[in-house]
Amino acid sequence: VFYLVIGVLIGYYCGVSINLSIVISSIFLILVLISLYVNRRTRKKTVAFGFIAYSLFISLGILTTSFHNEKNHLNHYTKTLNKESSLNPNIIFKVREVLKPTAYHHKYVIDFKSINGQKVTGKSLLNVQKDSIQNQLKVDELVFTSTNIKELNSSLNPYQFDYKSYLNKKQIFNQLVVEKNDLQTLSDEKNTIFGLASKFREAINEKLIKYNFNDDELAIVNALLLGQRQDISKEIYDSYTQAGAIHILAVSGLHVGIILIILNILFKPIERIKHGRVVKTLIILTLLWCFAIIAGLSASVTRAVTMFSIVAIGMNLKRATNIYNTLAISIFILLLFKPYFLFDVGFQLSYLAVFAIVWIQPLIYNYWKPKIWLIDKFWQIFTVTIAAQLGVAPISLFYFHQFPGLFFVSNLVIIPFLGFILGFGILIIALALLDILPQFLASIFGNIIGWMNDFIAFVSKQEDFLFKHISFEILSVLASYFLIFSVIKLFKHISYRRIILALSSIAIFISVLIFNKYDNATKAFLIFHKSRHSLIGIKHTENLMVHHNLDSLSLIKDKVISNYEVGSQINNKSYDSIHSVYKINDKLLLVIDSLGIYGTSFKPNIVLLINSPKINLNRLIDELDPELIIADGSNYKSFQERWSKTCINRKIPFHQTSKKGAFIVTY
Repeated sequence: VFYLVIGVLIGYYCGVSINLSIVISSIFLILVLISLYVNRRTRKKTVAFGFIAYSLFISLGILTTSFHNEKNHLNHYTKTLNKESSLNPNIIFKVREVLKPTAYHHKYVIDFKSINGQKVTGKSLLNVQKDSIQNQLKVDELVFTSTNIKELNSSLNPYQFDYKSYLNKKQIFNQLVVEKNDLQTLSDEKNTIFGLASKFREAINEKLIKYNFNDDELAIVNALLLGQRQDISKEIYDSYTQAGAIHILAVSGLHVGIILIILNILFKPIERIKHGRVVKTLIILTLLWCFAIIAGLSASVTRAVTMFSIVAIGMNLKRATNIYNTLAISIFILLLFKPYFLFDVGFQLSYLAVFAIVWIQPLIYNYWKPKIWLIDKFWQIFTVTIAAQLGVAPISLFYFHQFPGLFFVSNLVIIPFLGFILGFGILIIALALLDILPQFLASIFGNIIGWMNDFIAFVSKQEDFLFKHISFEILSVLASYFLIFSVIKLFKHISYRRIILALSSIAIFISVLIFNKYDNATKAFLIFHKSRHSLIGIKHTENLMVHHNLDSLSLIKDKVISNYEVGSQINNKSYDSIHSVYKINDKLLLVIDSLGIYGTSFKPNIVLLINSPKINLNRLIDELDPELIIADGSNYKSFQERWSKTCINRKIPFHQTSKKGAFIVTY
């Protein structure tokens, strides 16, 4: 598995072609077979065989990554587009997935079927402008439109979440932006498993709506039991995140394990018939994978169902299972068929949490074994929670830059009842589908969900225990895991070598912190991209001066500044208005605002245009002779396009933050 992962990383970052991947894999496969044939009698383990075998799995990782890179497919839509065909082409697509909407758009993942009459494959993002009277598109709906295929928006500011890179890892490389009137639904009787699953979820929701569940309760039911989180409000989602209980809303190993236990008890009588264990196992596996499909086959649920399928087979056929081997098999199978899962945050968090629970929890639990049953159960949950947090804390800090200090409180209260909540929820859904659900049962279940939401909201409001804006880079992540590994090894068994290993890990961790501190101890001048506003940052080691024209409330909430603050390890922040002149090392920058007034008494090296000044840029260039002209996000697009053309004609560099991102000078 380790070498397969290396192969996936090489395949992704190096972009190896399918043909070359096949050739390399074939060579190493032949070498392995030859080596096995030569050593068939002695079965002697040699360094050469080990090298060839590991190389084979690296090549398999490269091969599967290259094969699953849809851009390598001959009929991928990107290979059919040229300058003429890309101008408002006729597109037929099928809706694949409904995403969480934004303030202005409904969002979908779509599969291209044809472009200008030519059959193509490939996925894209679809943004449909919101309309108060329009209905949303549904999964498997076949639609015609004629519109431009646009590039995805790159991140424009430092340390900003790169949505383009995130979508690229899901094989989504472009987007369509349309109004509802631009779409024409076509008739198509064919349904995919995703469409059937979506219809089943819709049928469940239609039944449940009749029983007076409020929006938040229904959204949590969809998340817990159907794996759909699109309808969860931002307030509820943030509450679960800040309380350290967001994993409860993501269908994963916890949910699938509980469902496996319920199914195992439910179908136990089948064991009495001939070949009952085999029949029972097949039924359980079928139901688990049906649940995975209904839940949308996300990375976390696919991982969990794959792993628990192996557990179910071993459990029901009385075969011994090693949990480490079970984890390894599930990782191997998933990455062989879905290599891009490796880059999914949920996939990474799931496996790290499970591995930490399996490895670390018994060690913590054995330090104290309560004799009272109830205390023992709470101690088990507490140790599982601590172990899981140790497993995911470094990578969570890297991705989310915050740590919920009261995570154990949320888990100690909710997890003991989660099995009951899931079982009760399955019963509610089953009775609702059969139209025999009593209103009092629905009300009880709705109240339970409401109480859970209220408790999570209460925990999340204890802001003194929520540690935010923690800067954590990839070197810190690697050093942290090395530290955790070496310390746990030392606690398991104290020896001279393990003491040296633990001390080395501590030294490395401290060295990384010092390096990150030193690496960020620089000066920088930044012109951020901010739509309709201007933001200028002047960084002196750990201090940041922000010059702006925002109102104070907007500035407090602004993510552009907070992202940079976290990424650059800023400790002190101050604010000021926009100045007319800035000195960047040995260069002068002149700011020209909406008044369009500037003097000619000195010659600036750089000119910054803000708030759409009505100026003649040719005259400005003649009078000031700047080396560079910058236009930030506060300017009208039409102005920026006109200035860009002028600069091209005058052969002067033009930096447009809406296209090139923030302007940054480090010195």
